[in-house]
Amino acid sequence: MGTLLATPAAAQPPLRSPAEWTIPFGAALRDGPLADEPDYRAAIVKHCRQVVGEGGLKWFDLRPSRERFVFDQADKQLNFATGNGLELRGHTLVWYGAMPDWTKTIASAAEAERELVGHIETVMGRYRGRIKSWDVINEPIPDDPASRSDIRPSIWQQRLGESHIALALRAAARTDPAAKLIINEYDIEFVGDRFRRKRDAMLRLVRDLKLRNVPLHGIGLQGHLRGDLAIDREGLSAFVSEMRALGLEVLVTELDVVDDRLPAPPELRDMLVAARAYEFLQAIHAAARPTAVLTWGITDKYSWVPLWFKRGDGQPNRPLPLDEAYRPKPLMRVLEHFGQGPR
Repeated sequence: MGTLLATPAAAQPPLRSPAEWTIPFGAALRDGPLADEPDYRAAIVKHCRQVVGEGGLKWFDLRPSRERFVFDQADKQLNFATGNGLELRGHTLVWYGAMPDWTKTIASAAEAERELVGHIETVMGRYRGRIKSWDVINEPIPDDPASRSDIRPSIWQQRLGESHIALALRAAARTDPAAKLIINEYDIEFVGDRFRRKRDAMLRLVRDLKLRNVPLHGIGLQGHLRGDLAIDREGLSAFVSEMRALGLEVLVTELDVVDDRLPAPPELRDMLVAARAYEFLQAIHAAARPTAVLTWGITDKYSWVPLWFKRGDGQPNRPLPLDEAYRPKPLMRVLEHFGQGPR
């Protein structure tokens, strides 16, 4: 890592095109700049082989009312992706968040099952064969699980209990038997008892699903890293090894580094961001090669991080691989390093 990050940028060889990387790299799309900014579109096309919508396929976007589906955003994302030789990932079919208000009126288990299965059949059916990987279940584990069997509250958990997870995965498999079905989760990677408990709860859930032959193909590690939180390399590697032993793929789905507590100088901060991502990716690679790595955005110009982790010194956040002018930062060099093969 020292040689990789310590060499001055001017002395480093040019970045290899991500098209040459053996592990596909991608990023989350934001609809506004995708529609309005040629530089944004060019950066996505230049650097990515996969994309995922920040929005567009969440319930809030798709279901303004119980009776109505609106696919405008997702269709535009898919058209952009396929028109530029990129794959679009589906995010997400079951989540506690971004739910339209009308779902609060779901009053029984039978009604919940009907709405959940019908939603999956309609959405996946529309994109059958065109969206090949889905975050079917997003963030099922609470931030600090009370036990290994704790599941995050949602309308689905309230009405159906944990069975809603298997129900959704089975419905997804029926609707598109060729699609890769993923459970996506965050805060798996840090040092500390809370994060260990989250890994344990996630492992219990996945083992239970596999024991019951519920269709599941992979685990998405979001990777919203914190500049001030250390990576539990041993714990993360052991978790990834357990997933691989269960026959599951491991993807990095939403990588960025929250830098609100890192030093202000941009060059130093960029190095610390890259170093944190290096630790994370190295711990994963020590156990298994991920089948894809995606960042949650491509440029610091458009990131969710300032909405929740705005710096107190007024300096702009720098969580992503390209700066606001679309120039590669040390984080992109780390992504290239791991994207070119096993370490």
